Amino acid sequence: ADSYPWQLSGGMQQRASICRALIHDPRLLMLDEPFGALDAFTREELWSVLQDLWRQQRFTVVLVTHDLREAAYLADTIYVMSKRPGRIIEKRQVPFPRPRNLELTYTPEFSDLVYDLRARIGSIREDNSQ
Repeated sequence: ADSYPWQLSGGMQQRASICRALIHDPRLLMLDEPFGALDAFTREELWSVLQDLWRQQRFTVVLVTHDLREAAYLADTIYVMSKRPGRIIEKRQVPFPRPRNLELTYTPEFSDLVYDLRARIGSIREDNSQ
């Protein structure tokens, strides 16, 4: 309360940004790499904060991320896009029930999903580089 926004830590700045976005009870929240600049622990903490807010308010979230773990943890559906021109080339349903806890990210099933997504993206990159 006694600090300017630029005086806050990265995690606190992200919390403030999410609060500003949610204060008007939106039905749609669009996030573009919202946690990319944060350390791993803060990032995971904010994943849980976002999930808790979603459970309370049930808004739709469109999350753009390059972090496959983040996508697998937060999403119900993951869309993989191609290089330019950006096209959706894969749609993957996330099979994990809600609410999710961070321990899920250490399970073989979670790792398998992340690995499969990574392999799919890797194959796309190989096809486009030829």
